[in-house]
Amino acid sequence: MFEPVPDQVGGSLVLSALCGALPLITMFVLLGGLKMKAWQAGLISLTVALVVAVALFEMPVDDAILSAAQGALLSGFFPIMWIVINAVFVYNLTVHTGHFDVLRRAFSKVSDDQRIQALIIAFSFGALLEALAGFGTPVAITVVMLMAMGFKPVKAAAVALIANTAPVAYGAMASPINALSDQTGFSVEALGAMVGRQTPVLAVVVPLILVFVVDGRRGLRQTWLPALLCGLGFGIAQFVASNYISVPLADIVASLFSVVVVVGLLRVWQPREKVPAESLVGATAGSSGGAASGAPSGAPSGAPSGAASGDGGGEVRDSSREVFKAFLPYAIIIVIFVIVSVPAIKEALAHRPFTLSGTDYTPTVVFPGLGDVAGAQGGFKFDWFPAAGTMLLLSGLITAICLRIRPGAVATTYRDTYRQLAPAIVTVMAVLGLAYVMNFSGQTGSIGAWLAGTGSAFAVLSPILGWLGVAVTGSDTSSNALFGLLQVTTAKEAGLDQVLMAASNSSGGVLGKMVSPQNLAIAAAAVGMAGKEGEIFRKVFGWSIAMLAFMCVLVALQSTPVLGWMVP
Repeated sequence: MFEPVPDQVGGSLVLSALCGALPLITMFVLLGGLKMKAWQAGLISLTVALVVAVALFEMPVDDAILSAAQGALLSGFFPIMWIVINAVFVYNLTVHTGHFDVLRRAFSKVSDDQRIQALIIAFSFGALLEALAGFGTPVAITVVMLMAMGFKPVKAAAVALIANTAPVAYGAMASPINALSDQTGFSVEALGAMVGRQTPVLAVVVPLILVFVVDGRRGLRQTWLPALLCGLGFGIAQFVASNYISVPLADIVASLFSVVVVVGLLRVWQPREKVPAESLVGATAGSSGGAASGAPSGAPSGAPSGAASGDGGGEVRDSSREVFKAFLPYAIIIVIFVIVSVPAIKEALAHRPFTLSGTDYTPTVVFPGLGDVAGAQGGFKFDWFPAAGTMLLLSGLITAICLRIRPGAVATTYRDTYRQLAPAIVTVMAVLGLAYVMNFSGQTGSIGAWLAGTGSAFAVLSPILGWLGVAVTGSDTSSNALFGLLQVTTAKEAGLDQVLMAASNSSGGVLGKMVSPQNLAIAAAAVGMAGKEGEIFRKVFGWSIAMLAFMCVLVALQSTPVLGWMVP
């Protein structure tokens, strides 16, 4: 059996960690320095990971290749891209019928100020999408909505990526917390409560950053009040829900409450001056084509029947019926996800034939050929029916029936969704293949073990490890699966609170979301900038590092008597 050891390269932990980091360094240099397309950078970095695994960590060639295959197929495509594909499919159906324009106008009627729109759409609505689906879905949908509101492509991508931070730890009905619980043995409630004493603090800061990104110092000066209240409302609700109501419902409660707070404020207060769309909506959508708008080729534009047409001539007034139809797909998604989260139904769907795993949190299937690799012995989950992506596909089909879309148009839209997301699919599969090779070969373990040698100072480095995991895998769930046990083991050796360090992996990880190649590829594809991920990367990298530093300080203080009272 192949079993990796931390000091595999030359018997040196430092040398092994440096060699193990080569695929990550390659990824960041190609993406940020050489401005290479994300899918190309992903494939090259995967190749580097395979070479390092075989040549330096002495992993058998067949095991290395099979590890990459498992990561690409049973993590990259399913469940991650399976979620994104079907979430964008639901969105594309609304574009096909013209109801997305109705939805856009409904949001614009709340406020035509782009700074407020960034708060409501990217932060609050994006958090709701994160709560329901996660795995890149909020970025895929909100970035296109921002484009439709008149945001320039790069700014729309940056705003959507930065906003997708504070809600991530509870995304996809708290999947990251579930994964962390599975790895560490601590309860979902304990871990969720601790994360709920970290990310809400971050939530207060993120909306302020968003209005600054949209409109610079003027935006911060004129709209700090709604941004602060939005963040406070979200943070307080997330804390209360995660600690006293329900961990899986934390983001749903927080996102809805933050919208209520902002809308309530706008009833009695308005910014001194408004910042409207930077360009005509029609020009923005038309110049970028189907890839930018997310619409499949041949999808009709304009308002649906029963709604006024022509955005340029005057104010468009949509009937209540059309507004209801515009919000209907998202209402369907919420209802379906709430239904499948009911304990009795969830338990029923956790068994065959709805899953190949036997029980909900007990993987029993080993990827073919990897039975002799120690890291793969736990197998994998394949809950094909209750998977979030399948539920989104079901939501799309129900949406098509409710909106009376012809079967042929549904099939065409679904096919074009795959074409639209093809670069992102390749990127995600390549990077997840890379992550699994690094994990199974011992590269990840060497990096983690080297960081763990810092002792009590590990409290500062703990969020960085989570950030690194998400930056590579694009998933807080995957990062928790990779590093959760390592965090707890190191905390025990260093005399640190184990629940705190485990939670810090997830809380720090959410800040790596905006620089992960998968999310960058999704955002770039959505705004019609496929191949220019590096430009978006440079826009968000500084914010990612700044917020990571903030989280490191918070965790460090929570590990001391200064803020130790925050640890449950």
